[in-house]
Amino acid sequence: MKRLFIVLAVSFTTQISHADIYKYVDANGVVTYTNVVPDQKRKAQLIIAGPKNTPVESSAKPAKPATANASPSGFPKVDQQTQQQRDSKRKDILKTELAQVKQALELTLQQYEDAKNTPEVYRNAKGNTFRNVAKYEDKLRLFEAEIQAHERNIELLNKELNH
Repeated sequence: MKRLFIVLAVSFTTQISHADIYKYVDANGVVTYTNVVPDQKRKAQLIIAGPKNTPVESSAKPAKPATANASPSGFPKVDQQTQQQRDSKRKDILKTELAQVKQALELTLQQYEDAKNTPEVYRNAKGNTFRNVAKYEDKLRLFEAEIQAHERNIELLNKELNH
């Protein structure tokens, strides 16, 4: 009975089971569940009937022909002058952002140079001064990462402006 429950539970919870499930008892009294139709000598009972002649659905969508300016029929249209104004405004915003990023890069480069010339130190209980090399290197790595981020942003903004 447990086997039947397990078979039924598994078959009802899985989405990929598409076969008929049969149950039969062999000559030794062993109960067998199978998706293969047993031979005529054995009295088989159909437990679960799978779908009959169901076509397999393709998950891939058919390719649509590409058109140059395909837009939905109810999609709002913009005249050329309005679009040029929008493009001009967008370009101005990008230029402003580029100037700000360049300014931030210059500031970060100055801070990096100052950090390079200012070692990290600490004093112990006796008043002796020691260099904290790990803290110094971590501070420089943070500035280097920030410089790389600014340079990357400048590169991307220039790329966007040149399109």
